[in-house]
Amino acid sequence: MSSVRIECVAQEGCRIGESPVWDEKEGALLYVDITGRKVCRWSPVTRQAQAISLDAPVSSVALRKSGDYVITLGTRFAALKWKEELVTTITQVDEDKANTRFNDGKVDPAGRYFAGTMAEEIRPAVLERHQGSLYTLFPDLSVVKHFDQVDISNGLDWSLDHRTFFYIDSLSYSVDAFDYDLQTGKIGNRRSIYKLEKEESIPDGMCIDTEGKLWVACYDGGRVIRLDPETGKRIQTVKLPVDKTTSCCFGGKDYSEMYVTSASDGMDKEWLSRQPQAGGIFKITGLGVKGVPPYPFAG
Repeated sequence: MSSVRIECVAQEGCRIGESPVWDEKEGALLYVDITGRKVCRWSPVTRQAQAISLDAPVSSVALRKSGDYVITLGTRFAALKWKEELVTTITQVDEDKANTRFNDGKVDPAGRYFAGTMAEEIRPAVLERHQGSLYTLFPDLSVVKHFDQVDISNGLDWSLDHRTFFYIDSLSYSVDAFDYDLQTGKIGNRRSIYKLEKEESIPDGMCIDTEGKLWVACYDGGRVIRLDPETGKRIQTVKLPVDKTTSCCFGGKDYSEMYVTSASDGMDKEWLSRQPQAGGIFKITGLGVKGVPPYPFAG
């Protein structure tokens, strides 16, 4: 193993930092602060983060082929023009449910935007169960619902051959796999490939590396873990100086840096004084693996 280094690069103190995405064109890291209602863009050159404030919880951000970004905002899929700070609703889901919001989202290799919903939290990870669903926004801007009865729709990614879709419903404490049809975007044959250990706590955001291994951020576990989806075994643990690690992605010039978001919501003064970097963005180097560049939404 090479020597792993962890550095807090942005100390904005997000309430719930999430959905890190490397924007190669801008040479910057995108991420959101869900309850802080902000989309942020951090530059490794200026070491500063710019933020756009929004009118609802914003839970994921993705690149768009035509330029700028798409986001999940409240229960809406929306387009975001960065320079103009302009948000346009694309479509809405869960209109029959008063207290749900989108959570994590990611674009598949064919340019479809997958994102799931959950009930609004009473306290972190405390919420009405089975209120969420998993959706796909297609490039023609139509929406398909895959399934419901989800607790906290979370981490998602695709295998390197695009034939498997990986997905996390956090309160199942499981990383699941589905057969994936890239032509149609259909999923099936759900199975668990890894159950989290007690000290790993709650599985949150997830990404894949160029060796086909999964990295999962463990909320309340203060770590990211590397899993082999073939064997169902954990092969590496990287501990961070904060408990509420929320998501991870690869970025930097050659995608050899890992960026990890974190949260501070639900922490009292004493806890925050022990973990002053809670809600910060962390950069991990020296992992010895690279990540896969994010796919842009094709619509």
